[in-house]
Amino acid sequence: MAEASARAHPNIALVKYWGKRDADLVLPVAGSLSLTLDEFPTTTTVRLDPAAVADSFTLGGVAQQGTQLSRVTEFLDVVRELADSDVRAAVTSISEIPTDAGLASSAAGFAALAAAAAAAYGLDLDQRALSRLARRGSGSATRSVIPGLAVWHAGDDEGSFAEAVDGPELRMVTVTLSRTPKAVSSREAMVRTARTSPFFPAWVTSTEETLQEALEACAQGDVERLGHLTELHAHRMHAVIESCDPPIRYLSPTSLEVFDEVARMREAGRRCYATADAGANVVVLTTPEDAEHVAAELSVHGETRVVRPGPGVELISRTESA
Repeated sequence: MAEASARAHPNIALVKYWGKRDADLVLPVAGSLSLTLDEFPTTTTVRLDPAAVADSFTLGGVAQQGTQLSRVTEFLDVVRELADSDVRAAVTSISEIPTDAGLASSAAGFAALAAAAAAAYGLDLDQRALSRLARRGSGSATRSVIPGLAVWHAGDDEGSFAEAVDGPELRMVTVTLSRTPKAVSSREAMVRTARTSPFFPAWVTSTEETLQEALEACAQGDVERLGHLTELHAHRMHAVIESCDPPIRYLSPTSLEVFDEVARMREAGRRCYATADAGANVVVLTTPEDAEHVAAELSVHGETRVVRPGPGVELISRTESA
């Protein structure tokens, strides 16, 4: 039986993805920019089973049901349609990322699943096609296919993919404040924000403007400008989320303390800029020269780790059916 394994890493958005204009195709309302990390990998194996009547999904040794399983099955249905197959699969995944805690677990998970499933079902996809496929599982997975800095184009189905961007040498410091799954999923919060926040239209237009500015900063190697935009856009995303009805608040009091501490270090001359995805955990964009100092200063708030730009999704093994 055909089997394939792949590994992917999470990415942290510098210019955030928040909102879909097409939920079925997972097309974003605006483009985004991210940095793929070299830590917290997810490794996924897809094994085809012609005798099975349903897909199965095991995460960290625990068989999954409900939403987790249905998301995997829905994604595999997309792959099966491309491969003209109706064979079911057993999916096993091991992740070093806390799930649903705002550290892009779904990005790494669906990027790895996309690569493994495509290989197992015999699809020959280039990087752009694989990025488009990963998008159908989780929007942010589009970017985890790509190493280092990646821009995700909004586009239509054909044009909505991620590709690499040249930029300055960067580091990130992850500050893990919580490993508890968040009460409201990103998917649900995106829908609620788009439907109920009076500020959502401005969020869309300002995100496109910020993305263009951030791409210019990358091209110029301007860490300070890129960092300023990164922190500003994080504040804007959390502000628009908190403006939905009923409000959703992802940042904790400790999260805000970390943002404040980063600002103090910046005033003292360190190049460091805080951001946070949809969760309480904070990530700090910084430079190779400042990374260790930033990590040491923030360790009083939570577990810190210095991470480098990481690789794109990698196919580890592939076995053809006998």
